[in-house]
Amino acid sequence: MLAHLSLKQFAVVSAAELSFGPGLTVISGETGAGKSLLVDALGLLSGLRADSGVVRHGADRAELVADFTLDDAPLAAAWLRENELDETGDGDAPVCQIRRVIRADGGSRAWVNGRPVTLGQLGDLATRLVEIHGQHEHQALMAKSSQLDLLDAYARNDGVREPVARAAREWSALLRERETLFAQGDVSDRIGWLEHQHAELERETLDPEVLSKLTADHRRHAHAAGLIAACETAFARIGGDEGPSLTRTLQQVRGELQRVAEHESRLRDVDALLDNAAIQIDEALSLLDRVRDDLDLDPAAFEQIESKIGRLHELARKHRVAPEQLAATRDGIAEELEQLRGAGVRLEKLDVEIDTARKTWRKSADALSQSRRDAAKSLSAKTTELIGELGMGGGRFDVAIETVEDDRPDPQGGERIEFMVAANPGQPARPLRKVASGGELSRISLAIEVAAFGLDAVPTMVFDEVDSGIGGAVAEIVGQKLRALGGSRQVLCVTHLAQVAAQGHAHYRVSKAASEGVTQSAVQLLVSKQREEELARMLGGIELTKEVRAAAKRLLADVV
Repeated sequence: MLAHLSLKQFAVVSAAELSFGPGLTVISGETGAGKSLLVDALGLLSGLRADSGVVRHGADRAELVADFTLDDAPLAAAWLRENELDETGDGDAPVCQIRRVIRADGGSRAWVNGRPVTLGQLGDLATRLVEIHGQHEHQALMAKSSQLDLLDAYARNDGVREPVARAAREWSALLRERETLFAQGDVSDRIGWLEHQHAELERETLDPEVLSKLTADHRRHAHAAGLIAACETAFARIGGDEGPSLTRTLQQVRGELQRVAEHESRLRDVDALLDNAAIQIDEALSLLDRVRDDLDLDPAAFEQIESKIGRLHELARKHRVAPEQLAATRDGIAEELEQLRGAGVRLEKLDVEIDTARKTWRKSADALSQSRRDAAKSLSAKTTELIGELGMGGGRFDVAIETVEDDRPDPQGGERIEFMVAANPGQPARPLRKVASGGELSRISLAIEVAAFGLDAVPTMVFDEVDSGIGGAVAEIVGQKLRALGGSRQVLCVTHLAQVAAQGHAHYRVSKAASEGVTQSAVQLLVSKQREEELARMLGGIELTKEVRAAAKRLLADVV
């Protein structure tokens, strides 16, 4: 849901801050005051291309910022996570801030949650946050894919559509596997070569712990002479029988200290520490003795180890891997051999599995098709009825369903749909995207959304010029339908009719004034008497009589 919108140096708006809540928010104002600029701003935040003309005269740039809460927009939250643009607000609830700066030289930049994005990314995200119904080509409802999603939502097809997509994905994966096997052609030469390589690797012990021990043994044999000399020298200096040694020196020191310890008690502590040291020295001597016994100058053993290491390094160079990766290479070759040897059998199985997957898809797709056809009749009838109520008597709405002739399983099902509209009696139905009148297009979009009662996943809907060319009772019905839609979605509506504005849960007024020869627009949230005055202005124009004010008051009082 759109929570906040900020405009700075945008067209005739110097600065404006708007907060939005759930339900229907209406925006009114005098002609030329700039009330549709709010819709234009949301369009630019949705990824529309901009030019320098939207920058307020005398400013170097325009800045637009929209803050959304995402509790009611799971698709947008998922998109942000997938693109690593997600953010959380108070209470760890997911939020989204879209910011766009348009410079006076025509350049622009965009950010989502403080991180730069492309206009393409902005458009992808916006389709999951906002639907703008008016004259603009970027409306989500104009896209056939969005129309199909709306029809499926109306038909509650989630449980029917998923098996169709799953079966199509399985069929495609099996087909790709078969094509890969076919592309290999005659694999006998490949099998022979792999068998040779595998046998060559199998002759060697390639386990990592064995390779590690072999390397350690090689180092020990290579430095055996130096190790033996070092061990013998250390043994002689620590505990040798000839000449001074560390063991005898330590014994002498302890004896001297013990003779005088009765005169200083702390010397007994020193003697205890030296006793511990003597124990450690004895253990070190024992270990030195064992190490020396294990060391042996054996040229034949060293040559054998070097030969084995040489073979391993030669194999590693041959397969272009490190010696430690040879075991993984061997296992990979074995796996490929198994696959190639079973390629013929697998191809036979694949033909059966592909046929089964196609039949599974067809069964699920037929069920989905029937559900869509039933829903299309119902949606067409409800929307046609609503179009008549909204001042387009004799108009007709149809959901055209076209069967896809290609028998290839499609994740979206076996048909495509398009919303068709005849705005006047006797006219042929034309695609919704080709309806010329902005007011008609907005009212038709409203009728579709009300008929589907906000079942699509986009949480915020914006209607511009929805009341163009109507008045009286029809205008009141339009307002009621917008308010009803606001019960399940956030709805923003730019209007010039009091009957529509009175239905809003919240009401903003856009006004303009000249300051130092420059026209500026200001936006104000209306409450209580201010709403009555604005409705009276919308009803009566310049002169606000008692009757006009009374009529405005009645409009507000009649809202249910």
